[in-house]
Amino acid sequence: MRVLAAMSGGVDSAVAAARAVDAGHEVVGVHLALSRMPGTLRTGSRGCCTIEDSRDAHRVAGMLGIPFYVWDFSERFKADVVDDFVAEYSQGRTPNPCMRCNEKIKFAALLDRAIALGFDAVATGHYAEIARDGDGEPELHRGLDLNKDQSYVLGVLTQEQLRHCLFPIGASASKAEVRAEARERGFPVADKPDSYDICFIPDGDTKAWLSDKIPMRPGLITDADGHVLGEHEGAMTYTVGQRRGLRIERPADDGKPRYVLAVDPRENTVTVGPRKALSVDRLDGIRTSWCGAPPADVGYAESAAIDCEVQIRAHADPVPARMWLGEHIAEAEDAEATDPEGITPPRSRPPGRLMHVATALPLSGVAPGQTMVIYRGSRVLGQSTIDRTHRSAAAV
Repeated sequence: MRVLAAMSGGVDSAVAAARAVDAGHEVVGVHLALSRMPGTLRTGSRGCCTIEDSRDAHRVAGMLGIPFYVWDFSERFKADVVDDFVAEYSQGRTPNPCMRCNEKIKFAALLDRAIALGFDAVATGHYAEIARDGDGEPELHRGLDLNKDQSYVLGVLTQEQLRHCLFPIGASASKAEVRAEARERGFPVADKPDSYDICFIPDGDTKAWLSDKIPMRPGLITDADGHVLGEHEGAMTYTVGQRRGLRIERPADDGKPRYVLAVDPRENTVTVGPRKALSVDRLDGIRTSWCGAPPADVGYAESAAIDCEVQIRAHADPVPARMWLGEHIAEAEDAEATDPEGITPPRSRPPGRLMHVATALPLSGVAPGQTMVIYRGSRVLGQSTIDRTHRSAAAV
């Protein structure tokens, strides 16, 4: 096969490209330039897709003897990832930019261009595996090393995209094994630190970064009964579950910490309360998509729900749940007002199929805008963006 190896400049993508070469594929390396700031350099393990990363990827490609190119996707990245990130926060949601990057850049823009140029597949350094069902169709499964499993951030991939994906390191026993292989191959990135945090906010200060992008207005911090407890400088810089930096003037009656329960950008308010009030056991999702073939037995009513597991963060534990589908929103609309048991405010709903999930155990600190990925065992069924949450009995 003709394979385009996406080379980020890290150890995982370097070994993935090497294994694709070893498998006999005709491999071409490509690094995605996602920022036009020429002075951008990695700071420790923060950030990715920097000039330093591009040079590291180029060196590895040279050692493998494969062609190497840098593709400028900075405009597409800004529009589909950065601007989306800002827009979501302005609506009081907490987005996952890595999900959006995989959906819009690495497995849409990159894959589309690769196929147009005659490549059969794109190989990346993700820890995930692709299996085939009885009809030969691809299924996405967790990587062998559950500590490094990245199937969650790949939950946005479609069946057609999976047909053109290779994850050569998904069956690796551990990250240590991948690093050891990189050392044996003499790769200079063998001991390079993993990147973390948001790549376009390399200093990790999301609040300060957002303050430059979203007009901030001072507002009130209240409890669930509407009592004013303090003031904030901008509601959009808070997220559900946050504890630090609240600057509450009046302590809680029980002396325990308070947490952000809801952010309402329309009223410019932040609602706080005790930790137990973060407990939810019902999630409503928008922007639903299936990762591979959709499950044939999923129903459109709670009585026809299927058993599954739901994961709400990249490294969270999956929780047993029941999942069913809701109506299809034809056009963008405002969500109806929150019912008395809900804890999230109304917000704009984009078109698409709704997904409903009821968890067997309560979840804590779930924010609208997060992605819930649905599993059956090791297989990813699909994903949906959390739009509303509902309190569990334990929180009442």
